[in-house]
Amino acid sequence: MANSYPRRDQASGIWKINQITKNIKDQGTYPQTSNQNTGLYGGGDSPSSVNTIDTVQINTAGNAVDFGDLIVAASNPAANGSFTRGIYSNGYSGGANINIIQYVDFKSQGNMADFGDSTISGRARAGGGNNIRSLYGGGFVSGNVNTIDFITNATTGNATDFGDRTEDRNTVGGAANTTRFLMAGGSAPSTVIDFVEISTTGNATDFGDLTVARLSAQAFASATRCVFAGGQPAATVDYVEFGSLGNATDFGDLAVDVAYQGTTSNSIRGIVMGGSATPSDSTKKNDIQMLSIATRANATDFGDLTSARNNGYSCSNGHGGLQESQPRAPELYSPTGKPLASGSGVGNIGLFMGGQEESGDTIVGTVSWLNIPTTGNFADFGNLINPLNNGMGTGASTTRSIAYAGYTPVSPYYSGVAQYNEFSTKGNYATFGDIVTDGYALAYGMSGSSTRAIFSGSYVPSSPHNSDQIAYVTMATLGNASDFGNLLGNNQNGAAASNSTRGLTMGGYSSPARINVIQYVTIASTGNATDFGDLTEVKDSPTGGSSSTRAVCAGGNSPTQLNIIDYVTTASTGNAQDFGDLTVARSTFSTVSNSLRAVFMGGSTPSYSNVVDYITIASTGNAIDYGDLASPTAGSGGSSNGHGGLS
Repeated sequence: MANSYPRRDQASGIWKINQITKNIKDQGTYPQTSNQNTGLYGGGDSPSSVNTIDTVQINTAGNAVDFGDLIVAASNPAANGSFTRGIYSNGYSGGANINIIQYVDFKSQGNMADFGDSTISGRARAGGGNNIRSLYGGGFVSGNVNTIDFITNATTGNATDFGDRTEDRNTVGGAANTTRFLMAGGSAPSTVIDFVEISTTGNATDFGDLTVARLSAQAFASATRCVFAGGQPAATVDYVEFGSLGNATDFGDLAVDVAYQGTTSNSIRGIVMGGSATPSDSTKKNDIQMLSIATRANATDFGDLTSARNNGYSCSNGHGGLQESQPRAPELYSPTGKPLASGSGVGNIGLFMGGQEESGDTIVGTVSWLNIPTTGNFADFGNLINPLNNGMGTGASTTRSIAYAGYTPVSPYYSGVAQYNEFSTKGNYATFGDIVTDGYALAYGMSGSSTRAIFSGSYVPSSPHNSDQIAYVTMATLGNASDFGNLLGNNQNGAAASNSTRGLTMGGYSSPARINVIQYVTIASTGNATDFGDLTEVKDSPTGGSSSTRAVCAGGNSPTQLNIIDYVTTASTGNAQDFGDLTVARSTFSTVSNSLRAVFMGGSTPSYSNVVDYITIASTGNAIDYGDLASPTAGSGGSSNGHGGLS
């Protein structure tokens, strides 16, 4: 029997019934309560070391107030927060480095208590972690060190060795989401960003580079994005996405340029606290600045610290390392607010992923969802690791959605990873593994079974640019994609569909011309494609959908946009037949399907379209209006937990 709402063992605060109902229907979560917005700024130089801890509520701009005191006056500690505790490690006190780890409960203002000892006596380290572990990396002992150690937040005791950074540095910036801890910059200065997986132990791995070499590039984070704010010699703000590897991108500017500052966040807003131009600068800052993590924009004023100082460090109980860990009832993760039906032919959740929006020609990483048997508009589901456009490959089992490759707005302009999420869990995508060959413009639609997802063709960097490669992943595991075989010729921007046995690729562009070829593979095997028959028109950039018996191929370019919908019986071979027409002629759009319907979303007309229409796959006839996208969008991907390969 489903749980009632709210669960008293998983709830806090006072909510109105309409708040609970809205969150269950629209978000799949309990309303967020104010106790996940407490930020602390502890210690620092003013000009000598202080033991003061200031506090702010991150969601409400205003001046800091006194929270309590550190055990000893110290500067340059490292900090992390769990849902319940703020935990500081190391620092510089009384002319010497210290190994003290100390903690305080967020809910009870007061002084720090002893937690245990660090593995080193040092200062100027990076701090971060999730609700389970706090990690501290790099620092200065008698010289720069690469040490990383960790503690278990809910206990007390001494730290344990975790591994080593890729380089020896102090005055390092660090932040985490629930799985990864990123560390960046540091003296001399450095551009290096490296990371570790929090749940493991071992040495750090290279992530990429900051836009500018600097030390004190202190960081804050949401569940998907890590922002490095301030530093010396350049008080730059730049960012990376946790789920991918690569160099940082410019974010904006601080309102007041600072280094040796503290930084922390909730899920929406990052704050930068105190600082100075150099460690010895007598002009300490009391400024608190705020930035919206999801929006690349300049900082604005938040308020002031209780006193001007630098070399203090910050933490909170709502940062990116905590945002997916807060316990909630399992059924509330579902986009529908109740357990999802799963298994053969019963999946009804469709996901609309990424694409390029007409407004500003912006490539986006948003994911929204629809209930395929109904008609209407879309609701928010989460985000891809990074913005993607132009023929990402998509696949799905009854439980898991896959986005493979795709075009990105930053060099080298393609995503080198496959990423995934669970249909039952509204939220952000995570890394699945690496793709086989770099590229984008794969077949639009889904091909695969409940075990495998198949991805065919692509545009690749090397001439002649079209690829004949077919790749696959085994969806129940995480890992890199594998080579499956080859198409009948080089191809990009075809359409994909399948039943549980066969995967089809239909149409596309095979330099120097568009084609009408339909080809197929046997999903459970590996090998090259076989000729199936022909579409009614030569075309590229159509989209495919399927039930367990039929595959449809809709729209496309020839070279103007088409409204034609073709169909074939997947288990046979032969030429396609006319099914009917789309409501609007278009290309480069996405499809989701279940055992009854195929829903076509957005596209290029050649201007961008917000049209969503659908067909009943078992019949023939013209498409019918379903609803509208929030913004006219082309080049998106679609994934569903009830497509023809799962029936």
